[in-house]
Amino acid sequence: MHELLLSFQQLMNPEELLSSGGFYLVILIVFAETGLFFGFFLPGDYLLFLAGLFCALNKIDVNIYTLCFGLLGAGILGNFTGYWFGYRAGPMLFKRKDSFIFKRKYVVMAEEFYHKYGGTALIIGRFVPIVRTFAPIFAGVVKLDFKKFVLYNIGGALIWVSVLTLSGYFLGIEFPWIIHYVEYVVVGMIVIAFLPIAITLLKKRMRDKRNKQNIQ
Repeated sequence: MHELLLSFQQLMNPEELLSSGGFYLVILIVFAETGLFFGFFLPGDYLLFLAGLFCALNKIDVNIYTLCFGLLGAGILGNFTGYWFGYRAGPMLFKRKDSFIFKRKYVVMAEEFYHKYGGTALIIGRFVPIVRTFAPIFAGVVKLDFKKFVLYNIGGALIWVSVLTLSGYFLGIEFPWIIHYVEYVVVGMIVIAFLPIAITLLKKRMRDKRNKQNIQ
């Protein structure tokens, strides 16, 4: 049990992942987080940022072109997998019972996000944890036109990977000393990433409370 806990902690630690797992493990994690429903808890945004930073400082054995193309491919394939899963599972996904690796409320959150932004949720949602995982699945559930899905998928992955990975890379080139403050960078990115989710949940709670008062 102790070894399992340590493995989970390592999986959630992007610095440890990059140092010990390297390029291929990062690719696998990006693929899982962008399309497999149990990958919602994996680090995403800050993993891409740190991958770019580590690449600039020669802490991983790939150049920036290989890194970006690998991450781009993983992000695109992950969304295709999520779309296929949602297309096959359909409404049954909303009836699935909660478990350690599946939470129905996250599907509902992705549904609300999708209804608010439409197909562009697949682009905007790339920068929102949890939504990033479930948005392509829900697109499959509602059977979004596949040609549109391909466009949103590739466009979203290109923007997501380019912005985060290249930001880390060029910051590492210009300010290599930033590696000594990487913990603060990660904390800041986590706060920024989860802020939209916190606001959404707060608004939902306030809306539900008002609805109950109106019923009474």
